[in-house]
Amino acid sequence: MRAALIQQANTAEKEANYARTTEGIEQAVSQGAELILLQELHANLYFCQNEDPNTFDLAEPLHGPTVQLLSEQAKRHGVVIVGSIFERRAAGLYHNTAVVLERDGTLTGIYRKMHIPDDPGYYEKFYFTPGDTGFHPIDTSIGRLGVLVCWDQWYPEAARMMALAGAELLLYPTAIGWHPEEPEDEQKRQLEAWRTMQRSHAVANGLPVLACNRVGAEPDPSGVLAGAHFWGSSFVCGPQGELIAEAPSNASCVLVADIDLSRSEQVRRMWPFFRDRRIDAYADLLKRYRD
Repeated sequence: MRAALIQQANTAEKEANYARTTEGIEQAVSQGAELILLQELHANLYFCQNEDPNTFDLAEPLHGPTVQLLSEQAKRHGVVIVGSIFERRAAGLYHNTAVVLERDGTLTGIYRKMHIPDDPGYYEKFYFTPGDTGFHPIDTSIGRLGVLVCWDQWYPEAARMMALAGAELLLYPTAIGWHPEEPEDEQKRQLEAWRTMQRSHAVANGLPVLACNRVGAEPDPSGVLAGAHFWGSSFVCGPQGELIAEAPSNASCVLVADIDLSRSEQVRRMWPFFRDRRIDAYADLLKRYRD
């Protein structure tokens, strides 16, 4: 299967962001992509750098303009698209939601982000209610997609739950970057930790992983913080964590990679982690902490 990740730099103009996304989809299709993964919250700037009640005006219903655009693109090109929206579910109830559009343009599944961060420059708990969809793969014409979102990528439990439910791929729409004032050595450690964590999900579960991150500098609207510099570096790795393709850290990119889904079966035969799991001994994982 040929997959494409659209790593883009965003502006405050939604229509300009839509145009960049559409251009990326067309470029991916021209290179034979069957599956297209977009970055987290690709219709807007990353608005969680500060807490502003007016920002909720950016939210849209599940079948709003962003999903409509992706539906039209999926149907026009006959591809599966995984996108991301700021979902307004009801008054005062909002989610960070991944959407999956089938080749015929139908909305075939959603995943609402389960793990919600709350850190300087990433004040997502102010905006997003934790997801209630659980960890269930989404069936599509090109395979069973284990779709998770950004902060979820640091949790091995989320990846494992998707794998145990039969996911054939793990996909992570992402928005992560550096604080501009952090020293270079710290920036390198953070980026390497991000890569390593997701590659470990591939190894532990014998599945390919696709991580699509945004790129470029975005200011803090409040002017309190120095803004965020999203580090790009979107990548695709195979079921042993091997890098198949990687995007640059400083430029927009349509990253195309060929993925052999049959390799998961062969890798799991050699490394039978699922066979040797001690499910009789893991009850304490349901505790917050083992005092």
